[in-house]
Amino acid sequence: MSKVLEHYHYLHEIPELGFQEFKTSAYIADQLEKAGLKVTRNINQTTGIVAEIDSGVPGPVLALRADMDALGHIIDGVACARHTCGHDGHSSVVLTAAQELLAEGAVKKGRLKILFQPAEELGAGALAMVEGGALDDVEMIFGFHLRPLEECVVGQATPAVLYSACSTLEATIKGTPAHAARPHLGVNALDAAVQAVNAVNAIHLSPGLNWSVKATRFLCDAGVTNSVPDEARVVWDLRSQENAPMEVLKEKVTQAIQHSVAALGATAQVVVLKEMPAAEIHDEATAVIRAAITEVLGAEGLLEAKTTPGSEDFFFYPVKRPHVKAGFWGLGTNLTPGLHHPDMRFDLNALEIGGNIFKSCVKRVLG
Repeated sequence: MSKVLEHYHYLHEIPELGFQEFKTSAYIADQLEKAGLKVTRNINQTTGIVAEIDSGVPGPVLALRADMDALGHIIDGVACARHTCGHDGHSSVVLTAAQELLAEGAVKKGRLKILFQPAEELGAGALAMVEGGALDDVEMIFGFHLRPLEECVVGQATPAVLYSACSTLEATIKGTPAHAARPHLGVNALDAAVQAVNAVNAIHLSPGLNWSVKATRFLCDAGVTNSVPDEARVVWDLRSQENAPMEVLKEKVTQAIQHSVAALGATAQVVVLKEMPAAEIHDEATAVIRAAITEVLGAEGLLEAKTTPGSEDFFFYPVKRPHVKAGFWGLGTNLTPGLHHPDMRFDLNALEIGGNIFKSCVKRVLG
């Protein structure tokens, strides 16, 4: 019997934020070691894990990757961690696949590396794994993500999910404080921040490009209601289906913020809080995944590639290590009401399907 549900139920009950996945990481590493895999913990001094199955026969080095972190939510006024992006499912699937591949002696040439990565939601976990050398000898890597109901149902999978680039920019806008009865003696940071939001909303890139920008956080409080506030902080979320337009968009947003607040006598310091690259997927890796999906689900279960405005830090792997052939697929799970929703749910029966697809991928490369 597959242990995927046993692993899932345990991990689901211990959600932990990025780089704080201590119990999660310990459980996964312990399970891998009990199964007989060679395990390296604390990759790059983080909670990251690399496990390995070495056939002892020359051949390629293939990696499977799962992310481990949960999301932070404020629910009923209480800050908490909750698995609302399915990373507990991802880890359960890859952990189970690794255990079963070793037990079956399925790796007959080369080496299989299993990466359990922290902090995907922070956009920093993949970079930490790369900097820790986890991919230095890897030639091909596969990752996956549970897909929402509207994209993919149980019994279906897509061989390629084409994620967008994402950047999160924060502007700290400085004005000059004054009494609200004498506003002419100050520079209202709130007014300047509103001006900046409107200026960014007026940006245009080519209509032929797939992109968006929108303000997602606005913080301004002088502490009293009869003073002109001298500081405001605004965060913008930027998306682009391709990497090159993202660089143009970041420059335009920064200029729009700084010039618009300067018109009122304020200043703005703009910093990048987080960014993830757009998908860079290799045809050879996608072909392996496509064949594996067809084997497990039949031709009727194989969908076309899916394009999404979402982002995924997995794509730092091929960006930072261009020699690595990356494939990233999507598993139908009847997931509702949506990713990152506090009440996200999906059909747990899909997890065993995910493990079987990964096992088929590995056997095609290393079997």
